[in-house]
Amino acid sequence: MRVSHVVFTNRNGKEMNTILLGQLSYNFFYYIMNIIKTMDITLMKLDKFDREILRVLQQDATVSMADLSQQVGLSHTPCWRRVKRMEADGIILGKVTLLNSKKLNLGVSVFIYVTLKNHDGDSLTDFETAVQNIDEIVECHTTSGEKDYLLKVIVESIEEYEFLLKTKLTHLPLVDHLSSTFALKQVKNTTELPIKRQ
Repeated sequence: MRVSHVVFTNRNGKEMNTILLGQLSYNFFYYIMNIIKTMDITLMKLDKFDREILRVLQQDATVSMADLSQQVGLSHTPCWRRVKRMEADGIILGKVTLLNSKKLNLGVSVFIYVTLKNHDGDSLTDFETAVQNIDEIVECHTTSGEKDYLLKVIVESIEEYEFLLKTKLTHLPLVDHLSSTFALKQVKNTTELPIKRQ
């Protein structure tokens, strides 16, 4: 087993932590290192009004600014400014319409673990780019452990998934192994993030 040490430092070069890497997939390590290189560790501080605005908007993005300001206890202009600031900062990504998948005959959800043949940067980029072009793949996550990716696919039927598997999924770049699991029942599904109250 290959074992290596990774030392993390802050912006001033001071050592922050040392991690011993053993059976950690290269893909996960590569992903984490890219996050560390690109992330801004100075996160925006949200006060109680910002958090309440986010809670209300997650429940109903069509709420008027007048109703929103009344619900969170702010006047119209300060509330509008807070929403615009959180949009500019990338906290509010957009507003969408949620659809009922069953009424659209899209009731089959499949979770797929993917293992790649190679784990260099170009291979990962090629795979992630190809995933963007398959509409039935609604989620794609890198994972730790032996598997490299977890996909969520939504289709109309098992037969449609079998066709998708044969014609597209197995032809994704550098795929070595796919392991599919069908969801039998959706117990919980929410788009609301757990915004904590201060």
